[in-house]
Amino acid sequence: MKTLLQSLLAVAIVATTAFGANAKTSKKAKYVDPDEAEATGAGFIAETKTPVVEKQYVITDFGVVNDSTVIQTAKIQAVIDRAEAEGGGTIVVPEGTYLTGGLFFKPGTKLHINRGGVIKGSDDIANYPLIPSRMEGRNIYYYAAVINAYFVDNFSITGEGTIDGAAYKMWVAFWDRREQARRENRVCTNLEVSRPRLVFLWGCDHVNISGTKFCNSAFWTMHLYECTDVNITNCSYHAPTKPVKAPSSDAIDIDVCRDVTIKGCYFNVNDDSVCLKGGKGVYSNRSYESGAVENILVEDCTFGPNNHGVLTLGSECVHASGITVRNCRLETNTALLRLKMRPDTYQIYENVTVENITGTCGTIIDMKPWKQFFDLEGSSEQPFGIVRNITIKNVDVACRSLGTIAGNPDDKVENVKLENINIKAEADTFEIAYPAPAVTLTSVTINGKTAAW
Repeated sequence: MKTLLQSLLAVAIVATTAFGANAKTSKKAKYVDPDEAEATGAGFIAETKTPVVEKQYVITDFGVVNDSTVIQTAKIQAVIDRAEAEGGGTIVVPEGTYLTGGLFFKPGTKLHINRGGVIKGSDDIANYPLIPSRMEGRNIYYYAAVINAYFVDNFSITGEGTIDGAAYKMWVAFWDRREQARRENRVCTNLEVSRPRLVFLWGCDHVNISGTKFCNSAFWTMHLYECTDVNITNCSYHAPTKPVKAPSSDAIDIDVCRDVTIKGCYFNVNDDSVCLKGGKGVYSNRSYESGAVENILVEDCTFGPNNHGVLTLGSECVHASGITVRNCRLETNTALLRLKMRPDTYQIYENVTVENITGTCGTIIDMKPWKQFFDLEGSSEQPFGIVRNITIKNVDVACRSLGTIAGNPDDKVENVKLENINIKAEADTFEIAYPAPAVTLTSVTINGKTAAW
């Protein structure tokens, strides 16, 4: 059923954005009705892959010019469309700055940005079409990102160049709207000021993202939805706090994905660094568009001072399992592990290991209720969270405090372990609302003294 929905969605996107006569959907597996399969002997039919000869398409060979002031979306998109029509290839961005709106990569195409090359995102939302998308745990129509790939297997973004959202004007508009809402005594949502993400990948398997700088996004920097087998290596993610804060500039949002490795990256954004998502709301745990985040590895990364979280589960996450963060350096003032517990969403956070961490941070763990945009949608249900099999060990940092482990009243906590943790803290106080054996501290020292509660 899901493959069919993906194919239908891909067709809708083609129609909505006029990708071109040669655009086509991704074909992963053909579904055969079980009754028909019994009669015919058919089942899931494996995809037959045609070998693709790698070819490079340097955009300046096709009329694109080095000019940061002239919008060139149509010309760059024409190069992508041509590469797909000719059997696939790598779109190469040479040295220079190239201003664009939303670009849509097709099956068989990839992106390479040479050192000194910059894809600069337009700061005019009119250059980003409104299309089927995914935002804040819901499938909705939203504005395209600067770089988009829907059902493009083997997609890659490589090279030592930069994708720059150049979003100062949109940041200012966002904070102006927040101030207006404050004066009107109302809540301002994150979607009131239309802002594009920097990268959005939907339904892409076998993805490689390597060596590139991602900066100044208007909204989330890189959003992966329903992707499998993703490798992100040696990239950097930047968003400022001055002179204007870059709102909601999450570095990597992993949304209903599995088998994602993030290695050797640098994070310094004005929101969460690695954030696990998957859906929100009373009914999200049984919705086709929501799902689990599984088998995520973050290692050998460095986290800078702007971040709001190193590893964050939520605020839109129904199930995260098999998560490892290890061998990382912190230079930040935020939580090492942040668990956002939504009282309007059934959540399971399990099998999480954080180990071998050094540097400076705000707290070791921050598990608290998260009630932003709380909505029971008229239901009488009382959702709760399950937190189990969480281990934080081998941590040696300077920080404000150990932190907090205290969810909503109905949340269930089991087998949370803090082991071999040595912190130099501003305060030796901490809050743990669950007694042993739900939460245990083993060889945890704060300012040279054994922590106990």
